[in-house]
Amino acid sequence: MPDFNSQPTDDALRTKYGYGYVRVSTDKQDELSPDSQAKLLREYASKNNIILLEIFYEIGVSGRTADKRPQFQRMISLAKSPDHPVDVILVWKYSRFARNQEESIVYKSLLKKQHGIDVLSISEPLIDGPFGSLIERIIEWMDEYYSIRLSGEVLRGMKEKALRGGYQASPCLGYKAPGNGKPFLIDEEEYKITSYIFERYDVYDEDYTKIARQLNNFGYRTRRGNPFEARGVERILTNPFYYGLVVWNGYSFIGTHEVRLTKEQFDERMKKIHSRYSPQKRRCVSSCKHWLSGLLKCSFCGSSLAYTGSNIRSPGFQCYKYAKGMHAGSSAISEKKAISGVYEYFENLLGGMDFEYEYRTPESADQASKRADLQGELAKLDSRETRIRLAYENGVDTLEEYKENRERLRKIRDALQSQISNLESASSSHEKPSKETVLSRVQTVYDVIKNPDIDYDTKGTLMRSLVEDIVLDKKNQRLIFHLYIS
Repeated sequence: MPDFNSQPTDDALRTKYGYGYVRVSTDKQDELSPDSQAKLLREYASKNNIILLEIFYEIGVSGRTADKRPQFQRMISLAKSPDHPVDVILVWKYSRFARNQEESIVYKSLLKKQHGIDVLSISEPLIDGPFGSLIERIIEWMDEYYSIRLSGEVLRGMKEKALRGGYQASPCLGYKAPGNGKPFLIDEEEYKITSYIFERYDVYDEDYTKIARQLNNFGYRTRRGNPFEARGVERILTNPFYYGLVVWNGYSFIGTHEVRLTKEQFDERMKKIHSRYSPQKRRCVSSCKHWLSGLLKCSFCGSSLAYTGSNIRSPGFQCYKYAKGMHAGSSAISEKKAISGVYEYFENLLGGMDFEYEYRTPESADQASKRADLQGELAKLDSRETRIRLAYENGVDTLEEYKENRERLRKIRDALQSQISNLESASSSHEKPSKETVLSRVQTVYDVIKNPDIDYDTKGTLMRSLVEDIVLDKKNQRLIFHLYIS
């Protein structure tokens, strides 16, 4: 018989603090709506002497991976803070917390063992002890199985649709979707923006940054209402949909939608994009204040020399790290001396001075795509290594399991890096252009930079096609030029 004289325990009487976490994968899950989940969490908290400090909402986000849920990550970060803000995290069901069992175990173990925080499902109460833990694992397994099976069914249906030539991705800029898998239609107003981008790059040879800036100056915005960025312009220029190729998840077909760009025009553009070499971290000329900006380098630290502006009496270039006190040696040169030094160097080259240069081999579109895929896989390995380390640190994996997982990832990393090296070796097999070819480029660049009627963007673009950087050797009062041709 129940003991009506028993008193509640101290733990039951103690006020606890908690967070609530609400997640729905799609807006169509009416039974799992955010409002209904939040209401149930508040009711549970009120009945169990829990004060909810905040409820975190994740709308339209899958629970398969935690790193793609920003609100989840913010909640975990706050919960782990040294002041121990909460004792519990409430969810409507454990599937709301995670559908990936591995991540669910890692995060629950981290919260419980290191911070004393419980994760509770208000609709799936568990008993204490080993049997309760077993039931919890079974629920997690079922959630993960359901998620994998559901995504597999959706993917299979989308694959069949793609194989039948159906349109299912979101339309790119300049097109609109009529629905029911029918071919996309041209949106005349939006396509004006697309046509402008094509013209400025293909005909006027302007870089992505300059094109984006001009679009924003005209008041144009992306489909989401945001300002254009250089990377968005690049995506539009490299999208094969505009000449007719529909690509989805590795499947492709020539669509029946109207196109105004030929495959030959697209291939010519891609050839130009991939044949151009650009040193890492080099700024586009359109984002620089002077045609030598970004080319002049400090001999002390290797940083770019910043242009001090044309609105002062003696404009010039100075290392920004020196200006911030990060090293002692000054790397400053006046604009007049820098330009004179460039003129003199080119004149010496054309006068017969010997020189060295590097050859930057062109990379085909296919090679570039493969390289990007391989580098993407390398980046994924970093997150996997973090996860297996967390699993070990939180007692989920033994030391032997941790070592085995690390060795497996190392072998995968070595294989990926080997494939990248093979691609680079294939690219380097091209014949190096002669010095006569380089001198021809030197003459062209020299004629342009000497012409006072030519704008800074054109001068900067031509300089960057030949000069990788110019190091200011302040100690010996000289400029060191590094040339390349691609």
